[in-house]
Amino acid sequence: MNNQTQCMKLDGNQLRIEEVVSIARSATPIELTAEALENVRRSRAMVEKMVDEKRVVYGITTGFGKFSDVMVQGEDSSKLQENLIMSHACGMGEPYSVEVVRAMMALRINALAKGYSGIREETLLHLVEMCNRGVHPVIPQQGSLGASGDLAPLAHMVLVMLGKGQATVNGRLLSGADALHEVGLSPIRLQAKEGLALINGTQAMSAQLALALHDSRVVLESAEVIAAMTIEALRGIPKAFDPQLHLVRPHPGQQESAKRLLQHLAGSKRTSEQGELRVQDPYSLRCIPQVHGATRDTLEYVWTTVSRECNSVTDNPILFTETGDVISGGNFHGQPMAFAADFLAIAIAELANISERRTERLVNPQLSGLPGFLTENGGLHSGFMITQYVAASIVSENKVLCHPASVDSIPSSANQEDHVSMGTTAARKLRTVVANTTKVLAIEYLAASQAIEFGTGELGAGTGRAYEQLRKVISRLHEDREMHPDLAAAEDLVQKGTLVWE
Repeated sequence: MNNQTQCMKLDGNQLRIEEVVSIARSATPIELTAEALENVRRSRAMVEKMVDEKRVVYGITTGFGKFSDVMVQGEDSSKLQENLIMSHACGMGEPYSVEVVRAMMALRINALAKGYSGIREETLLHLVEMCNRGVHPVIPQQGSLGASGDLAPLAHMVLVMLGKGQATVNGRLLSGADALHEVGLSPIRLQAKEGLALINGTQAMSAQLALALHDSRVVLESAEVIAAMTIEALRGIPKAFDPQLHLVRPHPGQQESAKRLLQHLAGSKRTSEQGELRVQDPYSLRCIPQVHGATRDTLEYVWTTVSRECNSVTDNPILFTETGDVISGGNFHGQPMAFAADFLAIAIAELANISERRTERLVNPQLSGLPGFLTENGGLHSGFMITQYVAASIVSENKVLCHPASVDSIPSSANQEDHVSMGTTAARKLRTVVANTTKVLAIEYLAASQAIEFGTGELGAGTGRAYEQLRKVISRLHEDREMHPDLAAAEDLVQKGTLVWE
């Protein structure tokens, strides 16, 4: 699937968000450590002992959910696990992208590698090989309550391991059986506890959060340099970013954002001093560190929370080989991820909110002192008039999407599972908010670059570089033209972080 030779070694304890992204987007292969495999074997031995002793243990010798009081033994134990997967694979809607599926697979592998779930070594290695050989299950996006784990999405993942369902291989849609055959794998038969071990976890929401976090960090850094370009275009006052001002309100994100703005503006001849043109800038310029900084602090909190989840045991029951305890609990409950996703969505949406206000200042001649809508021949040409409409529309859409999913709950499984997190819904909405914010920032990026054309003087260290990056692919607007291709190109630069990093 790829030419990389270096594997990502997973042991259940040290997987970083950057590594999840690498597995998801660069097809970095996975390998389990020897210690992880030994932990898996010990955990499995514990399951087999309980089956032999006919102990009453949830999900191993009993049914699931409301059926936890129904005993299942002998040959039916294997059939129980297969039935679990088939009955739970009832998701709906458009399928997740390949990158989300790969992140989901990697995170589930890492959780099982910790050795608390009772899966067989050969079953776990089968999932590893599917990921490494590019078998990507088709997983519908809708259907998870975010408690009892992401049951429906993960069940669709496991279907393919059984030779059922559908998967893509090199972009081709195949049946599960054909997909496995295509890469030299055979279907497996699940044994006691394995179906439950594979689907009872938070990996659908965590996968989306990990990818959204990576993208959010890129978007935030891009937002800083784009905002600095707008400051130059409007001859803003960098004194508002003076370190001594932010030292007396020492929020780390605020201080970092002020620092980044000054770095991007270093050497600029396009800014002004207090009292030179105006005493103070409007909030959308003057308060960038306070707004962007709050987003920075939120991102750091969510990053820590999701990093912790990436290396957690989130299924049920959990087997403790050192003590012999089998504990039924609620580690599958997605509330921590639900809160994190909702919180980050709000924080990222604010980058779009304040960006749209800066775009308005750029195109409005009463606020900018620049030609109306940044066109040289207003009236005949509309210039950037409608791009601000588009930004306003997307910002408004984000406001709807930022309604928290985590405050909702619907009882399920005959009221046995009577409180759920809706964390997967929160994570899906978050990714849309991040994508929308990228678009709004792309509009400001394009408008700020156009506005800069009407001034003179050297640009700052960071802003000059960002301007040059844009002009490599998008020329100055002299007369009206189709704007969609320009906006798409600018969006691509923002999304990749090209205007900040090579």
